[in-house]
Amino acid sequence: MSSNTDVLEAPVQEQILEKQPVQAGSTKWNLDGAHSSANFSVKHMMIANVRGEFREISGVLNFDRSNIEKSSLSVAIKTASIQTNDPRRDEHLKSAEFFEIEKYPEITFESTKWAQKSDDEIDVTGKLTIHGISKEAVLKVEGPTAEVKDPWGGTRIGFSAHTKLNRKDFGLGWNVALEAGGFVVGDHVTITLETQFVKA
Repeated sequence: MSSNTDVLEAPVQEQILEKQPVQAGSTKWNLDGAHSSANFSVKHMMIANVRGEFREISGVLNFDRSNIEKSSLSVAIKTASIQTNDPRRDEHLKSAEFFEIEKYPEITFESTKWAQKSDDEIDVTGKLTIHGISKEAVLKVEGPTAEVKDPWGGTRIGFSAHTKLNRKDFGLGWNVALEAGGFVVGDHVTITLETQFVKA
């Protein structure tokens, strides 16, 4: 996701990033919202996936490489930042028929369990709250990347994650039946996170 204020678009971005040694113990990291994204896709008219994103995302990670199960993650997404490249659809999604952004301004995720599945795959279980309803969800996480030092002295790591949910479980039940059968909006939504964290 790009931004007009994206500092990494400057020429200094071309400098080689220096890899940092892994440190034992839990380390606090802040999510870099300018270089992270929360994307989703859902079937439309039962024939094609429509994609969108939330442009405002924040979070805190306490990560322990040597004891993954001791790590924790907290993420908040501003529902008003939803964008699907269709202003009318965006306004509908913000309305009381979907996210009710004034009543429910955030989607949140709070981890409760971490489990290492392989060298670069982690299952992060937690409480996902959408539209005021909380359900358990599991993020399938790839990462972390190696730690790198950016040109301004910060240290960064990256993760990718995805999960799938039924929107009706979170009270997002609006739909219209199709004449030939089926519905305008699919029930299942795939969520994908691409994140960078900066060491606090």
